[in-house]
This record gives sequence, C-alpha cells and structure tokens, in this order.
Amino acid sequence: MRNRHLLRAALTALALVLGLLGAGPAAADAAPAPAKAAADPVRIMPLGDSITGSPGCWRSLLWNRLQSAGHTDIDFVGTLGPQGCGRPHDGDNEGHGGALVTNVASQNLLPGWLAATRPDIVVMHFGTNDVWSNRSPESILAAYGTLVDQMRASNPRMKVLVAQIIPMNPSTCGECARRVVALNERIPGWARSKSTADSPVIAVDQWTGFSTASDTYDGVHPNASGDEKIADRWYPALADLLDRENPGDPGDPGEPGEGEAACAASFRAASSWQGGYQGEVTVRNTGTVPVSGWSVRITLADGGRITQVWNGTLDAGTGTVRNASWNGALAAGGSASFGFIASAASASATVDCTATAA
Repeated sequence: MRNRHLLRAALTALALVLGLLGAGPAAADAAPAPAKAAADPVRIMPLGDSITGSPGCWRSLLWNRLQSAGHTDIDFVGTLGPQGCGRPHDGDNEGHGGALVTNVASQNLLPGWLAATRPDIVVMHFGTNDVWSNRSPESILAAYGTLVDQMRASNPRMKVLVAQIIPMNPSTCGECARRVVALNERIPGWARSKSTADSPVIAVDQWTGFSTASDTYDGVHPNASGDEKIADRWYPALADLLDRENPGDPGDPGEPGEGEAACAASFRAASSWQGGYQGEVTVRNTGTVPVSGWSVRITLADGGRITQVWNGTLDAGTGTVRNASWNGALAAGGSASFGFIASAASASATVDCTATAA
C-alpha cells in the first residue's frame, strides 16, 4: 500500500512538470497586452479679433503658464499662425484683425474654421470692432449665440470661455467706453442662459482692473502689462476646464487632507471723487487645492457704505461680497476680481477673504 501511494505521488509530480513544460512555449509566444493609447491633447481655439491675433501676445503668456503648471497635454489650434511675441509657444489661433463678431456669424465663417481645427474648448474675446461700429449689445449677443450653436454642431461637448471684453477708449470714438460697459453688463446673464451641463459657457471678467491708459498702447490694443492681465484672467478659468477634462491632472484635489483651501484679497481704489470712490478687489487662491467659492468681508474707512457691486453678490448687512456663479471656482494660484462703488469720505478699505474647498 505504501509503495502504491509513492507511485501515485511520483506520477502526479511528473504530470505537473510536463504540464508546466508544455505551457512554456505557449506563454512565450503569447502577444503582450497592448499598451494603453495616450490621450489626445485637449484642443483649444483662441477666437476673436486683433486683440487675440495681432499679435495677441497674451496667448504666449497663457500657453507658457499652462505648461509650467503641468498642462502639457494641450494644443492651441486655429487656421492662423503665430506672429512673434518673443517666446516659444503654440501660436495657432483664430484671431482675425478687424473682424466683427456680427459679420462672422452672419457670413457663416466659423464652421469652416471649426472643421479645420476641431477644438474642444474655445476661448473667445470678441466684439471690440462691433462696439466701435456701434452694433447694439443685442446684436452682438445674438451673434455670440449663433457661434455657440455652430460650436456645438462641431462638438456637442464644446466648452466655451467668453470674455467681458477689455475697456476701450480710442481717440476717434468718444462713446466706445460706455458701449463696452453696456455690452459687458449683459454677458454673464447671456452666458448663464446659454450654458448646459455638457457644454458650459462661462463668462470671464477681462474688464475689471484693466486700464486703457496704462494697459493699452492706443486705447484699444493691449501692451505688455495688458497682455499679462488678460492671460491672468484666462488662466484660472481655462485651467479649471482642463482639470475637468483630465481628472487627476494639475489642480486635482487628490485625497482628503492633501491640502487646504485658502485665499487672499487685495484692494485698490480705481478712481475717486468727492464723497465716494470705485474700488476693485482681487481674490487669489493661495492654497494648494482648487476652491469652489469665496467671500470677502470689506470694512470701509470712516463708516463708509457700499452702494453697488459687480461680479459678486453683496450682503449689505455684513459688508461681505460673495462670488458670482461664474467666478467662484479658482484653481490653485488662480484669481478673480470684483468691483464696487462706495459712498465714503476716504478711498480706503480693509479686506479679508474666506475660501470654500472644491
């Protein structure tokens, strides 16, 4: 009996050895699992007029800032090429000098540009020439709507950032400054009405804090400091969209406890007059994680009173301004601004910021 058990064990061991030997060549011949294909870069179209394209050096600043933050999987696209700017960047764009957005819409020009470039995100600063040509806010916003419809026909999940355009004060157009304000006042509401979950349309404030005297060379086109301000305003909104496109990329909040939400606020008096002034507050995300909202408590000197706020919501009882629906989300290092009118004897205030983690 003992010998029979020994024989059975020996035969079993031999079968295992032969099985392993037989599996060897098959395993060696098996094709390796295919490597996961790299994701396509996110294609971003800068769209507009000469402020975007001639030369539109804010694009080079924005490109390099995104690269430095780790957003290397992007491709700026457009049928027009770069025009210098003195630093390496992806200069493709759709900034057509002299173009009116109302003409681009009525002449059906955008579909061809979209077909040639297939963007996922459009960054649009458009309407300056329309304002100069005394086109009404209604006609400009209708043109915006036509362009967004055409974008969605190209890509149903298109993301759109649309600027409240920079101020303008050319010597040949005394009414242009007022017309820009009239247009910009309506852009956030239009954006909210046009936005969907799959295809968000987000207003980005390029107007507040931009000076035609110090940030342009002719009352219209940005100089070096103007380019810096434009890039600074686009960056947090665009970085946030890129984070949504690529979860886990720069700006992702990661595991709980990896970082804390924090912000800082700075105040400046943009202009003043007897008994009042216009103030501007810039909110910056100073933490290591994105924030979904912020609030700023403003304490005016000499018992002053805030009478008007834009790009934020005022709680008059506490003197606290909370973010608007379109400017609360800030990537780490990103910023947003709001303005206010105050009735006060002196143009000074202290500001304290509180952030809400995303």
